[in-house]
Parts: sequence; C-alpha cells; structure tokens
Amino acid sequence: MTDTSRHTTLSRIYQTLKSAIKGDDSFDYTKGSIKKAVILLAIPMVLEMMMESVFALVDLYFVGHLEHSSFAIQTVGLTESVITIIYSLAIGISMAATAVVARRIGEKNPVAAAKAGMQAIIIAFVINSIISVFGFIYAKDILLIMGASQEAADYGVNFTQIMMGGSLCIMLLFLINGIFRGAGNAAIAMRSLWLANICNIILCPILINGFGPIPAFGLIGAAMATTTGRSIGVLYQLYHLFNGRGILKIIPSYFIPDFEQIKNIAKIAAPGVLQFVIASCSWIFLAQLVATTGGDHGSAGYQTALRIMMFFILPAWGLSNAAATLVGQNLGAKQIERAEKSVFTTAKYNTVFMATIMVITLLFARYIISFFSNDVNVQNIAVEALQTMSLGYVFYGIGMVLINTFNGAGDTWTPTWVNFFGFWLFQIPLAYVLAKQFKMGPTGVFMAVPIAETAITLASIVLYKKGKWKKIQV
Repeated sequence: MTDTSRHTTLSRIYQTLKSAIKGDDSFDYTKGSIKKAVILLAIPMVLEMMMESVFALVDLYFVGHLEHSSFAIQTVGLTESVITIIYSLAIGISMAATAVVARRIGEKNPVAAAKAGMQAIIIAFVINSIISVFGFIYAKDILLIMGASQEAADYGVNFTQIMMGGSLCIMLLFLINGIFRGAGNAAIAMRSLWLANICNIILCPILINGFGPIPAFGLIGAAMATTTGRSIGVLYQLYHLFNGRGILKIIPSYFIPDFEQIKNIAKIAAPGVLQFVIASCSWIFLAQLVATTGGDHGSAGYQTALRIMMFFILPAWGLSNAAATLVGQNLGAKQIERAEKSVFTTAKYNTVFMATIMVITLLFARYIISFFSNDVNVQNIAVEALQTMSLGYVFYGIGMVLINTFNGAGDTWTPTWVNFFGFWLFQIPLAYVLAKQFKMGPTGVFMAVPIAETAITLASIVLYKKGKWKKIQV
C-alpha cells in the first residue's frame, strides 16, 4: 500500500468515525456500503449502551463502600431486578417505535415516522404513570417479596421508592432513543445517555457522601443522583426532538391521540413488551432463588456479578441494535438481500466483541469484583457467578442480533415465544432443580444462565433461517 492510498484509507476511516459520533442525517442506510452503515449505527449505539450500563456500576461502586454494604448492594440489585420490568416495557415499546419509524423512513415518509413516534410516547406515559405510583407505595413489600431480610428491606425502602417513583424518566430515555435510532440518528441517543451518566457520576459521590453544605444522604443519595441524571438526559432528548433540525419534524398535533395508530403500535409493542417481561421475570426469579439459597452475602455477590455482566452485555446489545434499524429501513425499501447481509455483518462484529469480553472476564474476574466490594464473602460468590455466566457470551452476542432482527422487522412474536420456552419452561425449572433438588444453591442458578441462553440462541438461528421475518407488514 502506497503512502497516498494509506492516507486516503485513514482519512476515510476518520470521517466515518466522525460521522458516527456526530450523527449524519443525510446518510441513506438503504444504499452504499453495509459495513459503513453498521459502523455509523453501531458506534453510537455501543457507546449509548455503555453509558446505560455505567449507571448501575457507578451506584454499585459507591454503595459498595457504605457501612452496611451488603444491605446496600442487595437493595440496589433487587431494586434493579424489579425495574427490569420497566426496562422491558420501555424496550418493548421503543422496539415497536424503532420498527415503525425505520419502516416509514425507509419508505421516505418522515411525517408518518414522526407521528408514530409521538403516539408511542403517549402509550408509554399512560402505562408508566400507573406503575410508578404502585411501585412507590409498595416499595418495601417489593424488597421482601424479592427475598430481602426485614432488616435489609427497612434499610433500602427509601431507595426503592425514589427509583420506582422516578421510573418515567427510564421509560422515556429508552423510548425516545428508540425513535432516534429508527430515524437513523443514533448519535443523539448516545449523547443523551452520556449527558445523563456524567450528571450521575458527578452527583453520586456528592449526594451519597455529602459535600460542603450538602448533607450525606447515603443509599438514598444514589437514587437521587440516578433519577436526576436520567431526567436531565430526557430533557436533552426532548430539546433535539422538538428543535426542528432533524429528519423528524414534530408539531403539537402529533400528540393528539390517534387510536388507530396507537392500536397498530400496541399490536407490535405488546409481544415486544411480553418477550422482555418474560426475560425480566426469569431474572427476578433467579435473583429470588439466589437470595433464599445463598443468604444476604449470596444475593449481594450475585447482584454484583450481574451488574458487571450487564456492563459488558449492554454494549453488545447496542451493537446488535444496528441490525434492527438496518433491517427495518431496508425492508421498507424492499431490499431483502441487503437486510440479510446487514444481519450477518452485525452478528460477525458482535461475536468477536463478546468472545473478547469472555476471555477478559474469565481471566480477571477477581480483580474486577474487588473494585466494587471489600467483603470477601461477597467477592467469592461474585467471582464464581461472573466466570460461570460468562461462558455463554459468544452465544449471547449472536442471540442479541437475531432478536433485534426479528424486532426490527416487526416480527415481535417470534422472539416472544423463544423467550417463553427458553426462560420459563427451561431456564427457571433448570435453575430450581440444580439449586434445590441437587443442593447446588447459587452455583446451580449460575450454571442455568449460559445453558439456557445457548439453547435460546440455537432456536433463534433455526427460526431466522425460516425467513418469516422478511414478510411482516408494519
């Protein structure tokens, strides 16, 4: 390669990376290089999900050094496990929004795309208003049901109340980012979570430990910081949604309920929500099973490992999100072969990423865990959990891409059934039998995770090859 050609290649790579970070509304994802299309979408989506995963780790780090660290870690972990139901609702509705918006953009109809996005926001607002009220009122009961001791529930109830009460910002953060991704502008979605996270990182030590005239709120400060940070991220999203500079032009009339469109979005979103509720309930059951068989230290160790696992998996989920946008837009443009190539390219990148992360977690689990907890008993359980669950990382990576492929095409029922059989009829019974019948305790729960995830991925590959997703109309 000559110096001139090398310089040209480096310049092209630099421009692509710059466009990915900055955002490029002018790029047509139904034409040109598929690799460039994946990179333009994947980089901001990976960075976006890295920021979402950092939320839990920041809280985990600071509360892990409080006086009653095992109670604090358990409270954060159990609350996050319950909030995954809200995540499920948010992701399910955002996937429907992404699918519809991407399909309309692929059809070169940005007005219809904007209308669909606003109707999805109406749905989310109504649903979450109910959830947040009940979550705030029954916060202590939620912790007790999840397996926390009475003492741990008393200690963490205010944290859970704030997190549940402020859950609307979680819903909107996911949903509006889904709208931006469907429109092909993943950079704004990325920047909103960066802003939210930076605010959380700054506020966490101040509100937990106190600073100057600001008193130390302890565990409650972590909830205050997280909720405030996410709220700021939502305000940033709303600014870009309404400033009229993007491909989506929003006007007030789009917020008038269109019940026919709401029905169509709900039709796509319902199985999407259900598929993630199924997965979330499975994780909640596993958390409860670990808490009852491993006690407070077992629960804290599992929750620590789970938060670290999510830190690595969420960026991979971000990368796999590129498949949803590319599949949606290319099916809208009637380019089925290009949609298939986009799936293969995204899966290849995600497999390499997850294989690398698997090696890192297997080799350095002890060093990573020790950063988040000083309790040796918690560390030992967390290391075992992290190393065991990481054995399925490669399959997790492939499975994520296929799930996003189905969802991006609007075929939300296929992954819903896969999750139902894989989690409820396989993972939960397997974990219970190993933990209870074979007396393996938390170890049996840890083993059930990679076994079930591998089976789910293999089933998804078979269903992907059947090609039903290519014929879905949205």
